[in-house]
Amino acid sequence: MSSSQSLPPSYFDTLYQADPDPWKFATSEYEAEKYTATIAALPKHSYRAALEIGGSIGILTQKLALACDSVLSIDVSQTAQAQAIERCQQLPHLRFALMNFPKEYPHETFDLILVSEVGYYWCNDDLCIAQQRMFKLLEPKGHLLLVHWLPRSPGYPLTGNEVHDSFLQFVPDQIRHLERQLNPKYRLDLFERT
Repeated sequence: MSSSQSLPPSYFDTLYQADPDPWKFATSEYEAEKYTATIAALPKHSYRAALEIGGSIGILTQKLALACDSVLSIDVSQTAQAQAIERCQQLPHLRFALMNFPKEYPHETFDLILVSEVGYYWCNDDLCIAQQRMFKLLEPKGHLLLVHWLPRSPGYPLTGNEVHDSFLQFVPDQIRHLERQLNPKYRLDLFERT
């Protein structure tokens, strides 16, 4: 049963203040393998402009930068984003913004949107709003890549499967499903804007 409230930004700042890398993004073999699979799943070698929703401390952001002319990485935690900015300071084509997506969102379009380990923090209502925002921000023929942990986490409003399955309801009206990869612990789905 999903929660009716999304997790607030304060939840994440509290975690990052207690531990600069609470999910071990920088040291976990699982995370490293997942990041490699995430970048490998991109069907194009180069994107004009990517939006990374939930960039955290910038580990995946660095890897995403290699496939994009420009990346806007957004996050709700100033503590996490400060680490990302420092980590990525040698990559001038990366931009960072504190945004509580979907309540706040950029006013530009992208040919790639990446949502990795973020969707299950939203409640159903915010997930629906997030989907509509993404569809407006994503250019025709642009790609939307979702990657989420599958086991249910106590206190999270949704599961990774619930997030991914909700996007399949839009196929083929607004997005076309291109690929699914199922790992024992995570799921990856690639979509293309129609």
